[in-house]
Amino acid sequence: MTQDVPQLVAQAREGRPRAVARLISLVEGASPQLREVMAALAPLAGRAYVVGITGSPGVGKSTSTSALVSAYRRAGKRVAVLAVDPSSPFSGGALLGDRVRMSEHASDPGVYIRSMATRGHLGGLAWAAPQAIRVLDAAGCDVIVVETVGVGQSEVEIASQADTSVVLLAPGMGDGIQAAKAGILEIGDVYVVNKADRDGADATVRELNHMLGLGEARGPGDWRPPIVRTVAARGEGIDEVVEALEKHRAWMEEHGILAGRRTARAAHEVETIAVTALRTRIADLHGNRRLAALAERVVAGDLDPYAAADELVAGLTEA
Repeated sequence: MTQDVPQLVAQAREGRPRAVARLISLVEGASPQLREVMAALAPLAGRAYVVGITGSPGVGKSTSTSALVSAYRRAGKRVAVLAVDPSSPFSGGALLGDRVRMSEHASDPGVYIRSMATRGHLGGLAWAAPQAIRVLDAAGCDVIVVETVGVGQSEVEIASQADTSVVLLAPGMGDGIQAAKAGILEIGDVYVVNKADRDGADATVRELNHMLGLGEARGPGDWRPPIVRTVAARGEGIDEVVEALEKHRAWMEEHGILAGRRTARAAHEVETIAVTALRTRIADLHGNRRLAALAERVVAGDLDPYAAADELVAGLTEA
C-alpha cells in the first residue's frame, strides 16, 4: 500500500507514534518508497545522541535500558528505544517484541519503543537499524537508545552504529578472558557492572579494570572508559551512567571525534546500500546462470576466483 511520505514525515515530526511506526515499517520492509523516505528525512536528522547498549544475555540490558529511559525523561528529553532481538524461526519477527520490561513507559508520549528482528543479520543489529535510527532522529528524539541482542565473538557492530557504546556485565557472567574473546573490551566507551549487589561484583570490577589496563596506552587527553556499578532493577547507579554518557559526549565534541564517528557511520551505511544494489544488479543482469558458469570454471581450474570476479564486474560495466 502506497503511503503519503511527506504527510507521514510531518506527523512524525509532531511526535505521532503511528507515523513513526509506519516509516520504520517502510524501512524494515525495504519498500519501493524507501528512497523517498530517506530523501525526506535527510535534512531533518543528525541531532539525536545515539547510545548503544550491549552485553551478554542475562546481564539486564532491558532493565537497564528502561531505567536509563526514566533518567532521561526526568531530564525532559524525548527518548526512543530501538530494541533489536533475535528473529523468530516461524514468523521472522522479533522474539521479544512485547518488551515486557519496558511496559512502564508504554503510556508516555515522550518515549517511543520499537522492536526490530535481526532476520539472520550478524553483528547484533538488524540490517535496517541505521535507517530506523534516522527515522527516530528526524522525528525529534533527543536520545536514541539502541539495545542489541546478546554480544558474542562476532556481534560487536553496535560500536559502528552508536555515538557512545555501553557494555553491560554482571557478576558470575564470565571472566575477563571471555570478555576479551567477545571483543567487548575494544568497543566499550562506558562499562556498567549491573547487579552490583551480588557477590562477586568487586571481583568483576577489579578484573575489568585489569583487562582495560592491558589495552593500548592512553595519553593524558585520551578517553579512559569508566566503570559504573548499578542495580538497574532498583534504579541505583543509573544517574552515574547518564553522567558518564554526558562526559563522553562532551569529550567527543571537544576533540572532534563525534563528527568523525557519524561520518564513518554514514560511510558504512552508503557502502552497505551500494553493495546490496550491486548484488541485486548481478542477479538481474545475469541471474544465477552467469555466476554458476564462472563458479564451474573456478572449480575446474580454468579460472581463478579473482579473474572470475573481474569478469563478473566487467559484465556489469558493459551492461
